[in-house]
Amino acid sequence: MTLDKTLRQRLDERHRDNLYRQIKTLEAAPSPIAVVDGRKLLTFSSNDYLGLASHSEVIRAQQAGAELGAGATASHLVNGHLQVHQQLQQSLAEVTGREAALVFSSGYMANVGTLCALLGRADNVISDKLNHASLIDGARLCGANSLRFAHNDPVALRRQLQRAAARGGNTLVAVDGVYSMDGDRAQLAEIAALCWEFDAWLMVDEAHGFGVMGSEQLPLAGSCAAAGLGQDEVPVLMGTLGKAAGNAGAFVAGSRMLIDFLVQFARPYIYTTGMPPAVAAGCIAAIELMRNAPELNQRLQANITYFRRRAAQANLPLTDSSSAIQPLLLGCEETVMTVSKKLEQRGFLVGAIRPPTVPRGTARLRITLSASHNHSQIDALVDALVAVLQEKIAVPL
Repeated sequence: MTLDKTLRQRLDERHRDNLYRQIKTLEAAPSPIAVVDGRKLLTFSSNDYLGLASHSEVIRAQQAGAELGAGATASHLVNGHLQVHQQLQQSLAEVTGREAALVFSSGYMANVGTLCALLGRADNVISDKLNHASLIDGARLCGANSLRFAHNDPVALRRQLQRAAARGGNTLVAVDGVYSMDGDRAQLAEIAALCWEFDAWLMVDEAHGFGVMGSEQLPLAGSCAAAGLGQDEVPVLMGTLGKAAGNAGAFVAGSRMLIDFLVQFARPYIYTTGMPPAVAAGCIAAIELMRNAPELNQRLQANITYFRRRAAQANLPLTDSSSAIQPLLLGCEETVMTVSKKLEQRGFLVGAIRPPTVPRGTARLRITLSASHNHSQIDALVDALVAVLQEKIAVPL
C-alpha cells in the first residue's frame, strides 16, 4: 500500500472516532479575547495564566531583546549563549531556590533531554500514569527499565520502587507537579518521602505550577515549594516559560553539578540553536512582573475560586481541582465535540480534550482561567455551559 493510502486510512479512522484534530488560527495572543476566522471569541483555553503574553512590559522587553539579534545563530555551546541567557538562568535559579538553572527551547526538549542524560539501560524510571507526553516519551527513549504507577497513588509507587530496588541501578521517579489535563496536584510530600526511603531521585515537571504557586519564601517556585520541598527533596525541577510567564522555552533547575552534567550530556540542549535573545529578554521581564506584581496571581486565584463557586451552583460536573485548569468531564468524544462547537457558536473558545491525550471514556472540556478574566466573563461562560448542556445533550445537570 502506498504511503498516502496508509495515511488516509489512519486519518479516516480519526474522523470516524471523533478524534480528528484541527488547528485554530488566531490573529494574536488572546487577552482574553481572541479573533478566530474573523470572529471575536472569549477564550478559556489558554495557558497564559497571568496574562503576561500580551502585557506591554513583556512585549517591550522582547522588542528590545530583538536588537541583540533575531536568533542566537548557533547552539549554546558554540556561540549561541548570550548574556541575556545567562541573566535568565540566574533569575530562574533565584525564584526556584536552586543553585543553578539551564534554559531549553521547549519543555518537551527539557524533559526528554534530562531523562536521557540521567538514565541508561542499567537504571529505572518510574512514572505516574497521567504524566505529560514529554515525560512519557523521555522514559521510553532513555532506555531505562520503565515502570508506571496508578495516578497519585503512593501505595502503588512504593510497589514499583520495591521492584526497581530489586533490579538494581539508579532509580528516578518522574511526576507532574500539576497535571495538565486533570488540574490536580501530585502528592509530593508522600512521593518525596518514598524517594528518600528508597534512595531514588525525584524529578518534578512544574509546567503548570511555576509562577502561580509556591511558598512564602519562594512564591513563584511551584508545587514543590508549596509542598515544603527544596532542592534536596526534589533534585530535578523542570519548568516551562510558555504558560505563567506568557512566553516560550523551558528550564531545568537544581544543583550546579546537575546543570553542569546536563550541559555535557543533554543532547537536545547541546545540538539545538540557542533560545532567541528576544524570548530570553521577554522571559526576564515576565519573571520580574511575577515578583513585583503579586496581585496578578491573587487575581488568578480569586477567579478560580469564583468559577468553582458558580459552577457548583450550576451543578456542572467539574473535577476536584484547585489550579487554573478546571476540567469538565463529559466522557463521550462526540458529546465533547458537540458542546465545544456550540460554545464557539455562542462566542467562547474552550478546548475539547479527547483520547489519546486522556484515557478513553474521559473526554472533557479543559477550561483554563487567567488573571485577565473578569467575573462577568466567567458568569457568561457558566451561563453558556448550562444552556449548551441542556440543549438535548445527554449530560445530566
